[in-house]
Amino acid sequence: MSPYLIAYDIGDPRRLARLHRYLKGEALALQYSVFFGRFTAAGIERLEDEIAARIDPKEDDVRIYPLPADFQVWALGASAPLPEGIHFAPAERLLAAAEDDAEARGPA
Repeated sequence: MSPYLIAYDIGDPRRLARLHRYLKGEALALQYSVFFGRFTAAGIERLEDEIAARIDPKEDDVRIYPLPADFQVWALGASAPLPEGIHFAPAERLLAAAEDDAEARGPA
């Protein structure tokens, strides 16, 4: 499984809510429009197809960035509080949390 960062800018509130709900079930929300997840090649293709079915390509912008295995995370400035039980952690712990989450969801 490889790490990915997913970010979006959706023009319509209904499409925004629909995509956000979907991604919450597939990846770890870092910010409202930014998600992190670990996916197989087949899993990322499925994710792309599911996202494409939920957006308007003329109005919406979704980016999926593959991350290197040894990526680092920095947080600057004020950020929204994380959900209870979630703490900012080094990249290794973020990878482990995403992998645990992916395993709990089952095969992609």
